[in-house]
Amino acid sequence: MVSKRTRRYLIATVLTFIAVTASDRARVMESSESTESFDSEKIRCAIVLGDDMYSSEGLNTGFNYELLGQFAKTAGKDISIAVAHKGENYLDSLMDGKIDIAVIPPSMAEGQNGMVISMKTGENSVWAVRKDNPDDIMAVNSWISYYEKTEGYSDAKERFFNSFDSVAGHKASHLSPYDSLIKEYADTLGWDWRMLAAVIYQESRFSINSYSGRGASGLMQVMPSTAEHYGIHDLNDPEENIKAGTMHLARLQKMFSGSRMDSREKVLFTLASYNAGEGRIADCRNLAAKRGLDSDRWEDVVRIIPQMRLDSILDEECVKLGKFQGYETISYVDSILEIYDSFCAVCPA
Repeated sequence: MVSKRTRRYLIATVLTFIAVTASDRARVMESSESTESFDSEKIRCAIVLGDDMYSSEGLNTGFNYELLGQFAKTAGKDISIAVAHKGENYLDSLMDGKIDIAVIPPSMAEGQNGMVISMKTGENSVWAVRKDNPDDIMAVNSWISYYEKTEGYSDAKERFFNSFDSVAGHKASHLSPYDSLIKEYADTLGWDWRMLAAVIYQESRFSINSYSGRGASGLMQVMPSTAEHYGIHDLNDPEENIKAGTMHLARLQKMFSGSRMDSREKVLFTLASYNAGEGRIADCRNLAAKRGLDSDRWEDVVRIIPQMRLDSILDEECVKLGKFQGYETISYVDSILEIYDSFCAVCPA
């Protein structure tokens, strides 16, 4: 049986949208608020679509993250969004009332009698709510149905699912769902925004659900301790993650401000430090200088790295942190430069 509260919500929704023309409906939906659903002041959500940045679910997680934020904004409520990592499914939390919405693949709802799912969102995903909260699913489906008709939805779908294809290599108007944020924060570094985009692509393939075994997470694979140092607390949030990552890059880059490096060399050493840590790169530069090489040129420092792998390096006073293999760091810098060149070829500055 439909509750009186649900009936009131449905009648109000139908009357509202009958009363306006089709062209006005999106604007009405943006300004309307549902006070009949999601009783608490904060909507608690979890996105359970996997943490493989190489799969399509990486961008789908970001897409649903953005939609959830818009949904809460329309409802006039705060929101918290967790992103599940390997082994976490959050369905028990949904059933226990600890979260209000779980974003899941439709297949995950099979055999789950205590929940109901929304219409499809994004690529192979739905929003699940508890079955005993019929007002919630009514509110969710009503909002999704009409938000799909807005320019905001069309823009998000274009950004997330029609971005640059590194394989096809065709001309692109945008590289990622987060180009506007990347441009803003690249300015704080004095970088070409496509270089920062290349870093983020290398780190996460633009997937907010990327997570490493060391605990780094999000678009720029920021460690929680690093984020805390810069006063950042939500690494799932794309802007917060990019802000933390670029603040760290800025600090690293500043270390080379007193050198004779040109702007390109500063970028290369900053990238290497972001990957390996500033202490490791300082060791390599110190050894390069001792061997008579130019410690302000990345190419010369790369030449010295094989010596950093030898046991004899432990006797060098200028090397503080011991042996350093360096393979990953060299590959990391080379890969970002290749990505940057590809981005420059397909997307205007």
